[in-house]
Amino acid sequence: MDHKVQSLDGAEVDLAQYRGKVVLIVNVASQCGFTKQYKPLEEIYEKYRDRGFVILGFPCNQFGGQEPGSPAEIAAFCEKNYGVEFPLMGKIEVKGPNASPLYEELTAEGTTDDPGPVKWNFEKFLVGRDGRVIERFRSQASPDSKAVVSAIEKALKAEAPADAADPAAAE
Repeated sequence: MDHKVQSLDGAEVDLAQYRGKVVLIVNVASQCGFTKQYKPLEEIYEKYRDRGFVILGFPCNQFGGQEPGSPAEIAAFCEKNYGVEFPLMGKIEVKGPNASPLYEELTAEGTTDDPGPVKWNFEKFLVGRDGRVIERFRSQASPDSKAVVSAIEKALKAEAPADAADPAAAE
């Protein structure tokens, strides 16, 4: 995951800082039927973050215009309604000609058993400590489902690659 993106407040974020961590990348939206997934996302973030787990939320307005807000509105909504503490990035496109290079990589043929464009909000990509996509979960998979939690726990048991950054330094 050697990509640079913007945080919700506009600062540049080098995703290489998460090397050695288990990362769940999620395209999020504030006005979606799946928006309630913010709650279990925050719960699993709280449960596993001390073990080297992080969630990166990427607001996206490509599906039904369900993330129309400004960065400040998105941040306020997530904090007020769900107490979100996991990192939120700047609004991006996850499919089509203007898709973020990160999402082009995540959805590329051969990356997972389920390649291809993101179909809706709250799709989840689990990335291992080595920076490779382990599994993709479509929108219907709740973050606290047995399948997602089992995959996270398994990934957390894996050793970090020798060249991974010190996980404590990425906080």
